[in-house]
This record gives sequence, structure tokens and C-alpha cells, in this order.
Amino acid sequence: MRNLLIAIAGVLLSAFLAPGIAAAPPPGLAQPKILVIDRQSILLRSSAGQSILQQARSMEQQLQKDFDGKVAGLRAEGAKLQQQAAILSNEIKTKKMRDLDSRGKAIQENAQNQLNQIKGGVLRAQQQLGQTLGPILKGIMAERGANMLLDRNAVILSTIDVDVTQSVIQRLNQKLTTIKVTPAPLPPGAQPPQ
Repeated sequence: MRNLLIAIAGVLLSAFLAPGIAAAPPPGLAQPKILVIDRQSILLRSSAGQSILQQARSMEQQLQKDFDGKVAGLRAEGAKLQQQAAILSNEIKTKKMRDLDSRGKAIQENAQNQLNQIKGGVLRAQQQLGQTLGPILKGIMAERGANMLLDRNAVILSTIDVDVTQSVIQRLNQKLTTIKVTPAPLPPGAQPPQ
């Protein structure tokens, strides 16, 4: 009985895997023609994407430098306060410590706000890149007769090369080489770019 079940399962499995049976789409439905892109690669390797990343990196480095300078100034004031601790009354010492703490929190909050502004600017620049990218993708799909476009991360297995990322990058570089990143508020609920 067990051997019979295994034999039936084998026949069903081979029928399921037979190329002529499984590949035919139902009547009336279009045969899918899929192209693949790597969105991350487009951002990292296109001229416009690289300009966005370089500007953001430069802004973040400047922000970090300013932040480090302000923190160093606060630390110096804190060290000076420690040296004066013996001659200051408890009330004055407590007031100065609170002032230093409050200023430190304000510096940190200001830096976080500026970082969010940079991320908002990057998000806007990426949206601008996406607006330019849309017609390029549609053009490539039309040229190749595709009716579906997937990100490479969504593809588990493929037996043919349907990746058009390099063509997309070349065409994008012809249309757009730089995008200015201008700090802007993050839209409510938006995920900041990494």
C-alpha cells in the first residue's frame, strides 16, 4: 500500500513538473514577461545617486564636526566648574550644573533636528531621482515587451538573465547627473533614508 502511494505521488509530481503542462497560462491571460532591476545598485552606481550620497555624507560630517566642537566646549566648562566646585556655594554649583545639562540637551536635540533635515533633503532628492527614473523604466519595458518589473530582492530563482539594471543606470546618467540635496523637514510618518 505504501509503495502504491509513493508511485502515485511520483506520477503526480512528474505531471506537475512537466514543462508543457505547468507553463501554459490559462486562456485569456497574458504571458508574464518580467524584467528585474536592483534599485539599491541604481542609487549607489548612478551619477545622480552618487551625488545625493556624497552631499548627504558631507552634510553629516559637517554636522558631526559642529556637534563635537560644541560638546568639547561644554566639557571644558564642566571641567572648569569642577575646579571651582570648592569655592562655589551648593546653590550656584547646582544652578551651573543644570545650565550645562540643559545646554547639552539642547545641542543634542538641535543636532538630531538637523540630521532629520538632512534625511528629509535626501528623501526629496531620491523622489526627484524616482521621477526621472519612471519614464526610463517604462521605456525599457516597452522596448523589451515586458509587462512586469521586479526588484532583484524579490527574485528567488531565475534561469534567464532579465536584469536591466546596467541599462537603467546608463540611461539615467544620460538624463540626470546630479541632484541638489537641500535640507528639508521629513514628511510626517516618512521613513528616513539610511
